[in-house]
Amino acid sequence: MNNKPEHWADQIADKIIRAKGDKEPYVCASGITPSGTVHIGNFREIISVDLIVRALRHRGKKVRFIYSWDDYDVFRKIPANMPNKEMLENYLRKPIIETPDPYEKEASYAQRNEKEVEEVLPIVGIHPEYLYQADRYKKSAYVDGIKKALEKKTIIMDILNKYRTTPLTDSWWPISIFCGNCRKDTTEINLWDGNDKVSYNCSSCGHKEEVDLKTTHNVKLLWRIDWPMRWDYEKVDFEPAGKEHHSSGGSFDTAKHIASSVYGFDPPITFKYDFISIKGKGGKISSSLGNVISLKDTLEIYQPEIVRFLFVSTRPDTEFAISFDLDVIKIYEDYDKCERMYFGKETVSEKKKAKIMRNYELSQIREVPKEMPYQMPFRHLCNLLQIANGDISSVIDGLGMENDEDTGHIRQRAECAWNWIQKYAPESFRFTLRPGDAEPIPLSPDEKKYINEFKEILVKDFDTFSETTLAELFYSLAEQNSIDTKVLFQLIYRVLIGKEMGPRLANFILTIGKEKILKLLSLY
Repeated sequence: MNNKPEHWADQIADKIIRAKGDKEPYVCASGITPSGTVHIGNFREIISVDLIVRALRHRGKKVRFIYSWDDYDVFRKIPANMPNKEMLENYLRKPIIETPDPYEKEASYAQRNEKEVEEVLPIVGIHPEYLYQADRYKKSAYVDGIKKALEKKTIIMDILNKYRTTPLTDSWWPISIFCGNCRKDTTEINLWDGNDKVSYNCSSCGHKEEVDLKTTHNVKLLWRIDWPMRWDYEKVDFEPAGKEHHSSGGSFDTAKHIASSVYGFDPPITFKYDFISIKGKGGKISSSLGNVISLKDTLEIYQPEIVRFLFVSTRPDTEFAISFDLDVIKIYEDYDKCERMYFGKETVSEKKKAKIMRNYELSQIREVPKEMPYQMPFRHLCNLLQIANGDISSVIDGLGMENDEDTGHIRQRAECAWNWIQKYAPESFRFTLRPGDAEPIPLSPDEKKYINEFKEILVKDFDTFSETTLAELFYSLAEQNSIDTKVLFQLIYRVLIGKEMGPRLANFILTIGKEKILKLLSLY
């Protein structure tokens, strides 16, 4: 393979190596608060890190890929798409990890959202090491980091105040405390003794308490301090963030200053990634608003390699929309074309070759296949499935494939295609082939004449037709009968699918096959 770093992931991997030097391992990080459904916009960060990890490993480097679940964050807002909202209201301002699963299946609200992601990421070839921050805090793993933040409170305040219109006062602290009685974070810190003891009172329930930082599991750092503290704790070399975090004075901006000034740690290499929208809906995807498409939802329509391809072939700082309309067909076609170019089945210029090959490699779930997989165009597969009324097995059997891996690959594509037809395909794309024993539709004497002429030609010459010669027949038949070709097309579509338009007619008829076509035409 051409080792020239043509892909953005390779370019960033080289940047990490230059900036951090030769080390073992390189630590690449990602994470999120499981406050709602982890959507396809959140997935952009996860796969971006995975691509950097792959690029580093491609260079022979050892890499630790960590994914932090910030499940000790406070439960602030109930997402619009959650059930049992009245029950969830009782847990607002409490830790997410201690909030029950509103679906009553998992141990907690946080674990439900975590499990959904952890089960689906291996399908797209992503295998991070998961870190659960509630567990870390409850085991007092961050005592030293918390004490350092308390010791350097004034420095942190100065950093944060540079970006605030209203400066923080001396009553501000870099920590929050979950009340030991009601478990809410509605607490006010009264005193830190300069060592291990912190006292507080709770404004919700009136509880007062002094806790020991070495043993309590109720104290945690505020987000803007927690992030750089963990960079230092895990020795993170790379972590991206969304553009809102990268804004001037945003959480990444302040975190890098706190990392160096408070923890003496050189901030990780980063880049900002842009938002993802859902085509036709517009705007940023939001878990709190409930307008989400999850990775699992996306995999119902796109094969895993093609999900990866969407992100691999788009720079992370570019906003794009996930499409579920007719663009789905083009996206499959683009991936198939990339695959053909990779295996030399379609020509590509030398200028583009390295980039296209790298796009294909990074789109794979596992190793790149040694031979090009069997390809079935998505559009054609949709037609076959609709002709078979969704019977995937009969479609697969009709293809006569002998390779089990190819069969599994096409079956997966067929399942995605059928899901798309049922859920998202426009009505103009959908059709159902009329059964051979259906009642004939009403036709005029002239229309019956045209159909019978067409049937007689097919009886005699069906096996000799190509798509081109059959298309020519339509024009010839229309000319002989002095009718508009469009009128003839509409007539044949009505007889076959009960609609006046459908797939490209010549190819459609050849795909349906002689036996089924003649059975339908014989009704007239």
